[in-house]
Amino acid sequence: MLKIESLDLFHGDAQALSDVSLDVEKGAIVAIVGANGAGKTSLIRAIAGMLPVREGKITFKDRDITGLPSFEVCNLGLGQVAEGRQVFPTLSVRENLSMGAMLPRAKAKAQANLARMFDLFPRLAERQHQAAGTMSGGEQQMLAIARCLMGEPELVMFDEPSLGLSPAMVSQVLQIVRNLNADGLTCLLVEQNVAASLRLATHAYVLENGSITLSGTGAELLENDGVRKAYLGL
Repeated sequence: MLKIESLDLFHGDAQALSDVSLDVEKGAIVAIVGANGAGKTSLIRAIAGMLPVREGKITFKDRDITGLPSFEVCNLGLGQVAEGRQVFPTLSVRENLSMGAMLPRAKAKAQANLARMFDLFPRLAERQHQAAGTMSGGEQQMLAIARCLMGEPELVMFDEPSLGLSPAMVSQVLQIVRNLNADGLTCLLVEQNVAASLRLATHAYVLENGSITLSGTGAELLENDGVRKAYLGL
């Protein structure tokens, strides 16, 4: 569904990504793991059309989307749950969800999807008239995921969805990702909780200093000595 080929990306003169290639098959959960500063968020933003790439190619559903603006990428069915949640704090929960349905591909199903989000996330239904900025971090993360789903995505990129959440809420958010995938959503997961993300992943990649250094199934990387020492403290 998503193919990245030999991607190079620079921030000014500093190279953030070097010759990065990866594949995300339809129906999979693909995890990208690595230390802070490895280039994970830069990769997500490049795929989403938020950062220009120097070299390489990004293909989504057999269409070259390299260099497309982010609103066109979204309207093709590639959604993003951004790091830090990025909800509109002064808007209500319901208004935030409505913003997610403004894509042309999603407008016709806006009311049906709103009802679906309230079924999936009962807490959001309870808080639908509350300002998003007054909710807890976990509730805001649910809202960010639901707002993305309002856009009718076929693949969602989750950028650090558990960042800053309590252990109980981390488990809940990762279970949401698992359930969405079981319902047919393809997922690209960047997650600081390496062990949990590798347990979820169909396939996984290790990104170090802007380059892919290792790939395999989630189970294979969990058993890899280098991964265990570098990221699991084992």
